[in-house]
Amino acid sequence: MRTLGEGRIGSPLGGLVTRRGTTEHYVDETDRVLFDDTLALLAARDGEPPSFEPGGPRRQIYFDPSKIRVGIVTCGGLCPGLNDVIRGLVLELTSHYGVRRIVGFRNGYRGMVARHGHDVVELTPAGVDHINEHGGTILGTSRGNQDPAEIVDCLEQLGINILFVIGGDGSMRGAQRIAAEISSRDRRIAVVGVPKTIDNDIPFIGHSFGFQTAFGKATESIRAAHTEATAQPGGIGLVQLMGRHSGFIACYAALANNDADYVLIPEVPVDVEAFLPHLRRRVRERGHALVVVAEGAGQEYLTAVGTDASGNQRLGDFGVHLRRRILDDFAAAGEEANLKYIDPSYVIRSVPANPYDSVYCLRLAQAAVHAAMAGRTEMVVGTWRNRFVHVPIPVAVATRNQVDPDGDLWMSVLEATGQPVTFTADVAQQAA
Repeated sequence: MRTLGEGRIGSPLGGLVTRRGTTEHYVDETDRVLFDDTLALLAARDGEPPSFEPGGPRRQIYFDPSKIRVGIVTCGGLCPGLNDVIRGLVLELTSHYGVRRIVGFRNGYRGMVARHGHDVVELTPAGVDHINEHGGTILGTSRGNQDPAEIVDCLEQLGINILFVIGGDGSMRGAQRIAAEISSRDRRIAVVGVPKTIDNDIPFIGHSFGFQTAFGKATESIRAAHTEATAQPGGIGLVQLMGRHSGFIACYAALANNDADYVLIPEVPVDVEAFLPHLRRRVRERGHALVVVAEGAGQEYLTAVGTDASGNQRLGDFGVHLRRRILDDFAAAGEEANLKYIDPSYVIRSVPANPYDSVYCLRLAQAAVHAAMAGRTEMVVGTWRNRFVHVPIPVAVATRNQVDPDGDLWMSVLEATGQPVTFTADVAQQAA
């Protein structure tokens, strides 16, 4: 874990932790949170087992709260809870640490580059009052890379000592480049991330804020599709949900309703030719069927369409492709199909956080402030085994969190849907 230096200033929150030690509910700053949680995994390790530095307030801090200025930026796509995190950061900085100079950068990293001409906004407790009741972000956001040298120029000109970055894996890679530029200039500026990914695909952070709100909202579309499917002969509901590379939202939303007959995700390849006869048999036997598909599934059937502003590959629309294939297959078989296709992605992204996510956002914001005030940098906050931890950004962006086809989540999906483990030619022949 990178740190700017030793903490020599008594923390305003030191009284909260002076008499504490590690318990089942709290980890002392001198302790560590183990990566592994079973005897078998620990026994397979050689040497000292891997672990994370715990989050939470420190007894001594690095920055003098009365002399620093803090910047906050939100980047990437919208996600429930962005305003909650902004508000949580501002309230924790001002109410408990006494920081009085906080600015927000508009429209993501673009707002930190002079040639784009965006102004900054002063963030105060009064200014962030009630913003958690609204979706989106009061600071605005954008995608795309910006020159880290120009960003650090901005931080220096404004006298920023701590930068909080709220964004996904691409934004965290940008934060890593910013931290490297700061280090090359031998500056003492902390860069701390609050990871945001509606797909829940950043590893080692437990789960991302807004994820529970997202799959909860997605259940409304699944319910509507199921109602439509059951109301007509040959009814088929097809719902496409977010999940470029990870099918967590599709899995959790389908389990929450427990009405889906099929869940298709990027981690488990689907043979469409084998899937279609199985779907026809399900409709013949039950009169209807409900299919939930993550947007990143079935990309092998589609043509790549370039990259977006952040350099991510633009996905083909598998939901639309599958809709066409289903209708053509039923028509060729002479069987009736009344298909309703729903894609609620942008409706889900823009909603306010639910109460659970609001609590989680606040606690992540508090953990981020504690880490930054203690001089930690080039890191993100998250939870591991239900403990708040510090994760170095290089670790957080090294891999992608995905549904394990051999894990208990996917097993629960297979149990709930009754779909085959894989769609193969044998499965197709039996269905036919």
